Amino acid sequence: MSRIAYVIRDCGIRHVITNDMKLDQADLLAEDTGELACLIGATEREGMTCFSWDDVYVAATDAAPDIELTEQDLAYILYTSGSTGTPKGIMHTHRSGLSFAIWAAETYGLTPDDRVSNHAPLHFDLSTFDFFATAVAAATTVIIPEAITKFPASLSKLMQDEKLTVWYSVPFALMQLMERGGMDKRDLSAFRWILFAGEVFPTKHLRNLLAALPNVRFSNLYGPTETNVCTYYHVDSLPEDSDEPIPIGKPCANLESLIVDADDKPVAPGAAGELLMRGGVVMYGYWGRPDLNERGFYRRPVFGGHFSDRFYRTGDLVERLPDGNLKYLGRKDRQIKTRGYRVELDEVEVALLSHEDVDEAAVFPVPDGQGSNLIAAAVTPKEGTAVTPETLINHVAARLPSYAVPANVRVYEVFPRTSTGKINRRELQAQAIAESET
Repeated sequence: MSRIAYVIRDCGIRHVITNDMKLDQADLLAEDTGELACLIGATEREGMTCFSWDDVYVAATDAAPDIELTEQDLAYILYTSGSTGTPKGIMHTHRSGLSFAIWAAETYGLTPDDRVSNHAPLHFDLSTFDFFATAVAAATTVIIPEAITKFPASLSKLMQDEKLTVWYSVPFALMQLMERGGMDKRDLSAFRWILFAGEVFPTKHLRNLLAALPNVRFSNLYGPTETNVCTYYHVDSLPEDSDEPIPIGKPCANLESLIVDADDKPVAPGAAGELLMRGGVVMYGYWGRPDLNERGFYRRPVFGGHFSDRFYRTGDLVERLPDGNLKYLGRKDRQIKTRGYRVELDEVEVALLSHEDVDEAAVFPVPDGQGSNLIAAAVTPKEGTAVTPETLINHVAARLPSYAVPANVRVYEVFPRTSTGKINRRELQAQAIAESET
């Protein structure tokens, strides 16, 4: 509730669309923010103007709204968690939203016959595909009730009954469907494409999904909220002898990628560096945060130096493979120093995930009390298996240098997750720090 109140205050929201089931929450928000003036879709509440849906329908008109807009005008703001825990508002224009929607509809061949899942909440950028790209193609968006998402068997039945043709979600939702959704008992022959984004899809789980749905195409979409989607990779097959993560692919149409070192100099071919992007899908900037705008963009001469353009700093480390695809190496801020050595936390996660009984893994730093960091990890085991911290520490030690081995591993039955379905690493880290201080 405090996060929603912060967003209302930060961007001056005055009108809220809600329903009677959430009126108590609306009352609390009004008390907390003092900003709300109008509730739409609700019964009368003291101190606020309320309009029922009947009022809205009566007032509806076929006339187009008299609004003057250009492509660079603000279309929507998405809030994501900042590094300090304070949400930051990401401003997307009509240009950036439409550039992505048109590319997505064309790339995945959406038509009026398609039935596209909406698994993501509206504040998660995956929903822009579900609604914007689907609208461009005049396809159908099938909104999946939040309650059903918690029950994989019910979700797979909905996929069958609704004859979904295109699916887009975080990998965790697909892993849950594979493990507990009874997909082998469903008729999913209508599916033609499954897309995933938001987190790395563990290759061993993805391989099982490809085998279960041999007639479906798969794509890995990559991009921070600031860029919608900026690279994509069609997954045709996976090697049986490697669990290395798949590439994040090549830039989408009308986008340019740049890989730079710590001095903002382009890296040599095949070398690692930070990924920068420019093009139509990139955000306008951060709402009310000139400090973030200053740090988040890099101006660089283009077209022979005749003018300069802004590149967005993704904060992600990549390298360009010989075939032109980009390999994701982890977050720039996920590289830590421990015992004098630099360690990529994502590399430690890959090592943990290579254990046959590990379902998911999360790695994070915890202070050692001496001005440096220790590496802590958390895992969930595959259903019907059990793993011990000692086994996993030995497993990682056989694959990575001693300084990259977690000091401790905690085994969870299930991970805490964010509202968008990602592993809540911040909460896991807080629990590990609290444990280390007791």
